[in-house]
Amino acid sequence: MGSFPNWQNFLFLEMELPMILHENASLQRFNTFGIQAKARYMVHLSSLEDLAELASEPSLFRSPRLILGGGSNILFTKDFDGLVMKVDILGKTTLKESDESVWITVGAGEPWHPLVLHCVERGWGGIENLSLIPGTAGAAPIQNIGAYGVEIQKVIEYVDGMDLTTGDHRRFTRDECRFGYRESVFKHDLREKFFISSITLRLTKKYHQLDTHYGAIREVLDRNKITHPTIKEVSDAVVAIRQSKLPDPSVIGNAGSFFKNPTVPIERADAIRKSHPKMPVYPVDNQNVKLPAGWLIEQCGWKGKRVGKVGVHEQQALVLVNFGGGEGEEISQLAAKIQESVSKTFGVSLMTEVNII
Repeated sequence: MGSFPNWQNFLFLEMELPMILHENASLQRFNTFGIQAKARYMVHLSSLEDLAELASEPSLFRSPRLILGGGSNILFTKDFDGLVMKVDILGKTTLKESDESVWITVGAGEPWHPLVLHCVERGWGGIENLSLIPGTAGAAPIQNIGAYGVEIQKVIEYVDGMDLTTGDHRRFTRDECRFGYRESVFKHDLREKFFISSITLRLTKKYHQLDTHYGAIREVLDRNKITHPTIKEVSDAVVAIRQSKLPDPSVIGNAGSFFKNPTVPIERADAIRKSHPKMPVYPVDNQNVKLPAGWLIEQCGWKGKRVGKVGVHEQQALVLVNFGGGEGEEISQLAAKIQESVSKTFGVSLMTEVNII
């Protein structure tokens, strides 16, 4: 990845900001793939005051920008010729409580899994199935993160932040977030246009609605002879499952699930099952079902396959990995080959869950 061109109209060097503006900043430790890429400029935002000061500069609105949380859902295939805004806003505040619920506001830069543990330790239910998901609280609604039958939209009360085109603060209710499967208004219409500063969750204090119908969770609970699980026991089961199947990004570069599970018409799934009767399917509605992308990829022979310095994880075909020294373009090319293979074999299109830059 080479050097940046001159920007005659880029005025950040003239800005007098309280935060430090880094030029030609390395992004390697800020993405879980461990890709060596650089940002033309990078700034760490630890408060709304930092953001307001940055937003007051006209040059901000004339530049490409990238809002970066934990870097666990991004693949850099090149240097970023613009401003990377690293979200470091921390803090957890209990807004109010009732007999049955608690409302907690969380800074967008808070690491997600420690937040889950914080809630589980206090007996607050609703996000235990989302244990050990990498990333930050602010990124959670963008992707509408989900696992084992639960999505963040279930507990989101509202999302706060700043409109980067106007500098105005705005609050989005759950409905206004327009959540879908790994989708939200922040991922498309407001991509890089809205800066999430905090999220507010409504969690249960009692009468928890535990979701343990997924086979893997049920197997762990049965193995431990747990018939009436607590929130912590469900969280512990999810952590055990994820640790057994998914590689630790600190050991081997990855961004978790690279592809979304595709939704197809029931007729298409029935046609595939004629030649693959053991293919799992998950009902969506009366007309569609969801297929496990990992299973499709594995049937095409990609599981555990290595291509140079990158490859597909040996235990989970949904996970693409960087064995060390791999470039983002190599991973992107591998993903394209997998998509082509699944399309040719099953007539099913795989969409990436990871954002490719």
